Amino acid sequence: MRLAKSWIDSANDPDGAFPLNNLPYGVFSTGGGAPRCGVAIGEMILDVAAAERAGLIALPGGPLLQGAAWNALMQAGAEVWKALRARLTALLAEGAAEAEALRPHLVARGEAIMHLPFAVAEFTDFYASRHHATNVGTMFRGAENALPPNWLSIPIGYNGRASSVVVSGTPVRRPWGQVKRPDEALPRFAPSARFDIELEVGAIVGQPSDGPVSVAEADAMIFGYVLLNDWSARDIQAWEYQPLGPFQAKATATSISPWIVTAEALAPFRAPTPERARDLLPYLREPGPMLYDIDLSVDLAPKDKPAVTIARTNYREMYYSAAQQLAHHTTSGCPMRVGDLLGSGTISGPEPDSRGALLELSWGGRTPISVGDETRSFIEDGDTLTLRGHAQGDGYRIGFGDCTGTLLPAQGDPYAR
Repeated sequence: MRLAKSWIDSANDPDGAFPLNNLPYGVFSTGGGAPRCGVAIGEMILDVAAAERAGLIALPGGPLLQGAAWNALMQAGAEVWKALRARLTALLAEGAAEAEALRPHLVARGEAIMHLPFAVAEFTDFYASRHHATNVGTMFRGAENALPPNWLSIPIGYNGRASSVVVSGTPVRRPWGQVKRPDEALPRFAPSARFDIELEVGAIVGQPSDGPVSVAEADAMIFGYVLLNDWSARDIQAWEYQPLGPFQAKATATSISPWIVTAEALAPFRAPTPERARDLLPYLREPGPMLYDIDLSVDLAPKDKPAVTIARTNYREMYYSAAQQLAHHTTSGCPMRVGDLLGSGTISGPEPDSRGALLELSWGGRTPISVGDETRSFIEDGDTLTLRGHAQGDGYRIGFGDCTGTLLPAQGDPYAR
């Protein structure tokens, strides 16, 4: 597929994130007004709420675009998803008859404030990159026991906090928690000293389920994808995670990019999961390629200093796809809801500079990495972390928009009296 031309000139930039081929969904506000649904096109945002009110967009079962979230459209189902995308493409394509009627409903992206694009129902995070799991396991258990016995058979995950999901640009406060170093007899209550990021892709469930679904059915339930940073307090995690896994270490914040890139926009970039080290049980086997070829990177900018790229990897490095994760999630009969968010887990590649967390990049803090004229083992106060991602087409890109957060210092002891 080649670049689809738009009458909006900035959408035809081959290096731009939001061409006509993309049309991602977000929620924005301007001038102190109410948040509303919008679609990114080049350097502009189409106010689809206004366009719907003006009669330029009419959807079955509508109006569906008047809220401050995309959940109503998701609930309407895949046929309505396709109808909206087709209508938007027609309205914004080069030579569109409605161009002048649509022009008053365009807003410059630089003038907009972005908000969470959907109401998050539940959040589940996985541990599904083999390189990441092998690196972390080697650090803590040795190479011979790096992967847990179940890892090659099952997508491992844990239930996180939907209430902690925030949109890109939201500052993150260094958390307090129980920590205990190996040389200490008892734990302490202190600010996390080993605060980290996780480079992930989040899948958004657009249709509910009631009972187990197949991998193919799960794939059809996924509305779209966002970049996701699951901020992690590694020292809190080390003390608390046995026997039930992550808890407060992962509850501080999870940042997502502001634009939902639809599964339909990513369809040309399908990629297979890797060859299996052991056969999966039949319910987890995929009917075709279920990953996507999405280039990913992480930038770290110390306070008042330029950003440095510290990692580059690709979503195709995942061992389990989002469809497999979702299918497995339903096996117990667990109902899935519209707006559920599934984090891929940290995405790491085979090379040292393709690791998606500082825990791996610095090998547990033992080999700090260079960041300009400074070094880092973990995140320091004032650091800004930015996740980026795009799928590269023929003369165009499908971008997600930045997923950014700045770490603020811990506040004083919340229990001091």
